Amino acid sequence: MHCRPLVLLKWIHLLAMSLWWVALVGGVQAAPLQLSVAQATVEVEGQVRHFEAKLPYVWDRWHRGAQGHADFEISLPLQEIPKEPWFLYFLRLGNAYEVRLNGALLDSRGDLKAFDQDDYAQIPRLITIPVGMLRQDNLIQIRIRADHARRAGVASPWVGSDDEILPLYDAEYLQRVTGTRVVVIVSLLVGTIALALWWTQVNPMQPPGRQRDPLYLYAALAEYFWSLRVGGVLLESPPLPRFWWDILFIEALGVWVAAMLMFSALAVGWRGRFSVVRLQRALVFLLVVGIGCAAAAQWGHRGWLTWWYAGLGVVALPFVALYCWSAVVAGGLLHRLIAAALFFNLLVGVRDWAVFRVQMALGGNTLMRYSSVVFGVLLAYIVLTRFREASAQVRYLLSTMAQQVAAKEQALQSSYERVESLAREQERVKERTRILRDLHDGVGSHISAAIRQLQSGRASNFEVLQTLRDSLDQIKLSIDAMHLPAGDITGLLANLRYRLEPKLNAADIELLWDVELIAPLERLDAAGMRHLQFMVLESLSNVLQHAHASQLRIEAKAQGLWVVVRIVDNGVGFDTKRPQRKGLLALHECARFIGASLSIYSRAGETEVKITLA
Repeated sequence: MHCRPLVLLKWIHLLAMSLWWVALVGGVQAAPLQLSVAQATVEVEGQVRHFEAKLPYVWDRWHRGAQGHADFEISLPLQEIPKEPWFLYFLRLGNAYEVRLNGALLDSRGDLKAFDQDDYAQIPRLITIPVGMLRQDNLIQIRIRADHARRAGVASPWVGSDDEILPLYDAEYLQRVTGTRVVVIVSLLVGTIALALWWTQVNPMQPPGRQRDPLYLYAALAEYFWSLRVGGVLLESPPLPRFWWDILFIEALGVWVAAMLMFSALAVGWRGRFSVVRLQRALVFLLVVGIGCAAAAQWGHRGWLTWWYAGLGVVALPFVALYCWSAVVAGGLLHRLIAAALFFNLLVGVRDWAVFRVQMALGGNTLMRYSSVVFGVLLAYIVLTRFREASAQVRYLLSTMAQQVAAKEQALQSSYERVESLAREQERVKERTRILRDLHDGVGSHISAAIRQLQSGRASNFEVLQTLRDSLDQIKLSIDAMHLPAGDITGLLANLRYRLEPKLNAADIELLWDVELIAPLERLDAAGMRHLQFMVLESLSNVLQHAHASQLRIEAKAQGLWVVVRIVDNGVGFDTKRPQRKGLLALHECARFIGASLSIYSRAGETEVKITLA
């Protein structure tokens, strides 16, 4: 029981010794010197004043709206002269400056006489003090050119070795310069992506003028102008005259605020609301007025710019308050995320305003340049969310479309089967009609002629029998034509030869056959084949009945793109100029039907029927 207090005392003793050792080691390590008192000589509008100044010296705090020059002399006593290079480190220095040590020039930037020129006060400055320049009593001399409303002045310098000064400089450079460059690159990248989305994502279902989503356009404008606003502080020599560059720099903030407010409104579907329309009009008005206020500030009337900033706040703050309230009451996830980003940026903006406008701090960094990146993250979130929703909709539409296509295919298959059945039925009806027409026109006419011959009593049995045989031949030819392939002219002529050659022999007519093997004509369908058969058959019938010929020649040849069929006999001929008979008229009608050219030449001893097919 008594050992526990002793053990506790031993542990306390060890802890105390450890803390003493750490303090001892830390005390041995040297720390950099910060110089905070200087003898100042300030010249403003021709008036010169000498006084002891406490650093940092913020020009706009003591000489608001004025410009001028200032000289600072800072004493630097040393007990030991360093044997390695030392460094001077300033959080901010300028707008233009010249730094001397014991009368020797260490560094200078910018024109000390001409105002509103290049600005070198935006980034931290590290000045090397070479070995041999330091002595026990040292005098640091600083001269600056101060432009109005451009955060001119002299920060409290730090003096020390590289191990002491470089970590301070590197940390500040990382935040103010490297961090700013990263923000600019990210903003430009996000802005470019947003602009590409605005240009490429077109909704054809919307009316003209509203097919592109303005959400992406506002995001692009916000990111581009914010990169200009943030990155502009790193441009010591602006690409435009200083007057116009400052106006553009001020307007960039207004465009960013306006674009982010509109982006926030559109992101949650507030497009078309009366309040949003009024907000848009108010922001456009402020941006136009801001150009004049920024110009007035360049002429020395800073009050106009202050009122403009106030107007921007009067428009933005109620919207942010309403937006956040609606997000808390009935907002979705995206609404609440954007509201949180707006509120966070508002708090950061108030902090920066308090630090740099109220306290008039010369060093330090604005945090809003980093907080604005949140909107880029939100834009990426919106794009990914919309892409996911679009992908889900596409998958749903594809699934639904597949089902609809399957149903339509089934319906089309059923319809096709019905149509095919109807087509087959119609084809059968057409075939029946054709057969009936052929029977009526051909066989029927022959049978009618046989009946008339029997009724007249003047015809012999042979003539009647011949007429009936012609009817039978007509029937056989009609049946043969049903089985011929479409366009087979050679087969058609061969079939006619098979059926009619016995009649030719019986009539003592010599048949001269000169028919080549002709490739089928695809354009001649079943109906065309029947009309061609009729034309050839009618020509042969005329030879048998009227020509009194002893020789008949049938030719069929392919001549290039043409097929020529010729039927030539050596009969008595006939006068082709006389009114055409019914049979010849039917020949011409059939030729027109199949798109053939028909020519008939006749004289005593030679009659030619020529059929030309393409």
